[in-house]
Amino acid sequence: MPSRRSLIGGGIAALAAPAVARAQGTDARHPIRWRMATSWPKNLVGPGVSAARLARRFHAMSEGRLALEVFGAGEIVPAFAVFDAVSAGTVDMGHTASFFVVGKIPAAAFFTTVPFGLDPAGHLSWLEAGGGRALWQELYAPFDVRPFLGGNTGPSVAGWFRKPIESLDDLKGLRIRVSGLGGELYRRLGAVPQAIPPGDVYPSLERGVIDAVELLGPMNDFDTGLWRIAPVCMVPGFNKPNGASETLVGRKAWEALPADLKAVVENACAAEHATALAESGVAHGEALKRLLQNNVRFAGVPKDVMTRARKVAGELIEEIGAGSAVARKIVDSYRATQIALRPWDRVSRVPAED
Repeated sequence: MPSRRSLIGGGIAALAAPAVARAQGTDARHPIRWRMATSWPKNLVGPGVSAARLARRFHAMSEGRLALEVFGAGEIVPAFAVFDAVSAGTVDMGHTASFFVVGKIPAAAFFTTVPFGLDPAGHLSWLEAGGGRALWQELYAPFDVRPFLGGNTGPSVAGWFRKPIESLDDLKGLRIRVSGLGGELYRRLGAVPQAIPPGDVYPSLERGVIDAVELLGPMNDFDTGLWRIAPVCMVPGFNKPNGASETLVGRKAWEALPADLKAVVENACAAEHATALAESGVAHGEALKRLLQNNVRFAGVPKDVMTRARKVAGELIEEIGAGSAVARKIVDSYRATQIALRPWDRVSRVPAED
């Protein structure tokens, strides 16, 4: 039987032994906690849903070791300031669209969409097989930001208008909410583009601050009710043929992750892009039916508008390519993928049945 002295000594030794420190991310009791700012109202159909679902993916795939708190537009920073917040380290992560920073980084638009550009499948081909991903990282590296895909709402419509656009003359002086390079394109076509965060679009249209809106596609636009005020939907969305969201991670936050959690981030983002794009196709079709039931008029973009827009878009993209060495590489790489995909697209696509 141990003596009283040995029991006391053992107890003291146990108390004196240092507790084993657990580093963040080693288990679910000590998770790495990130804050993610977004450009969307919370749970906005499409990108807002993707942001929330990314948080759940991180938690599940890391078995609780990576915890993400999602903030809607304006809760930490304004909708269009997400990139800057990630770059400055104000937040660890962001969920936004690359074309929101074209004023600072014109070539960023290619990683969401450019007028007359690649569709979602072609865009993914460029990123994963055509060198686009490496160029994306190169473009953002000076800002201490690492980019990933983070969802996709598919192609957009050309816009919602109070009355049909029948010629280029109808665009002159038209105040339209539009984002990305589409805004500059509409300006060169004679319209007056307005940069308005998604959450403020409906009240701006309702108050008459703007005459027309380009936002996303039918699944998003039905829920926002734009069609109640501007019941003419012009198609196709020549200005925005893809709807890729981006997930941004700050350099310090990324470098602090162990290798397996880096893989979680990469795979969670890829999975969310695939899921969101799959959902958007079905949801757009269902929303289209509901819009038609509400007497929304769908009208084709006039030929003179399309012809002029295609020419202007080419000029605009060439100007971006001339802006810097990395922009030149991005434009050339993007165009090379468009050319490479064209022959197979022409012979493989089955015409839609009326």
